[in-house]
Amino acid sequence: MEPRLSAITREEHLAFVASRPAVSHMQVPSWGDVKPDWRAESIGWFDRDAAGRDRIVGAGLVLYRPIPRLKRCLAYLPEGPVIDWHDAGLERWLAPMLAHLKTQGAFSVRMGPPVVARRWDAGTVKDAIADPSARRLRDVAADTEEPQAAALVEQLRALGWRQGEEGGEDGFSAGQPRYVFQVPFAGRSLEEILGNLNQQWRRNIKKAEKAGVKVVEGDYEDLPAFYELYRETAERDRFVPRPLGYFQRMWTALRAEDPDRMRLYLAHHDGETLSAATMLSVGNHVWYSYGASTGRKREVQPSNAVQWRMMSDAHERGAAVYDLRGITDTLDESNHLLGLLRFKVGTGGRAAEYVGEWDYPINKVLHKAFSLYLAHR
Repeated sequence: MEPRLSAITREEHLAFVASRPAVSHMQVPSWGDVKPDWRAESIGWFDRDAAGRDRIVGAGLVLYRPIPRLKRCLAYLPEGPVIDWHDAGLERWLAPMLAHLKTQGAFSVRMGPPVVARRWDAGTVKDAIADPSARRLRDVAADTEEPQAAALVEQLRALGWRQGEEGGEDGFSAGQPRYVFQVPFAGRSLEEILGNLNQQWRRNIKKAEKAGVKVVEGDYEDLPAFYELYRETAERDRFVPRPLGYFQRMWTALRAEDPDRMRLYLAHHDGETLSAATMLSVGNHVWYSYGASTGRKREVQPSNAVQWRMMSDAHERGAAVYDLRGITDTLDESNHLLGLLRFKVGTGGRAAEYVGEWDYPINKVLHKAFSLYLAHR
């Protein structure tokens, strides 16, 4: 039976999210409030139970980006929608979605199936970094491969979906990250997680503690202190920083939906704030979202202290996964993002490759014209 699709209320959407072990933080209703330049809509897939009552079996947050003068829009479902991605008849889910988005004026659709294709253990990634012949993570033999992901990719291509372009030369910058680093927590004690950190990480955590670094949870009023460190980090690591208002909007919107949805941590030493990070939670999945640090007093290891406090708190609240988000695909020593990869590998987790983002051109002419415009901006 083909699920029926329609717009749903925020309350219906949140109830569905609560019924799942976890969904992406970009697929909860409040994420639409974080993106004021986009119009947000919650959609749901329904079928009928044995008593003939409608029940929601899938949901998605759609962000619509209007295109000036065209009266048309891009439709984007970041890290979603939340449906049965391993259904052999995927068209019964996607066809009604495309039909609905077309009625909303979408000329092109982009989505990011939350499906992992391959994983590499920390040791494998560490060896690849040390191997001068290894250029990209994607070319390194994975420790595990998911056969269902390959079947999903075949289905999407057969249905006319096109894999989105990789972001820049390192595959890191456009859309949502295809490569991430995650630490599995399920079934593991905090002592086991600590023991799985590499020697440098454990040493740095002890250094921070001995030096008197104190990690505290912050509040809305502490966001400017976080932001000063974030701006310094952006300059040092060569990326364009988001404005302070973005983080203030995140805090207000996400915590209004669930007080535990977003947390802020700050590392203090002798009256100075040296490092800070934000943490997001949905169900049993926890994300290290944004990190920031100063170049001063690095010897007291404030960034390791912040991460360990966040990991400890995530474990205490029952997280199954601690997600350090995006990593670079490049293993080139000259790439400035390699240091971040090394930092994350030290947690002893696993690198994961998702199936990536996929585009469907509802209007092929407009889709191609807009793609060309973006390519030559």
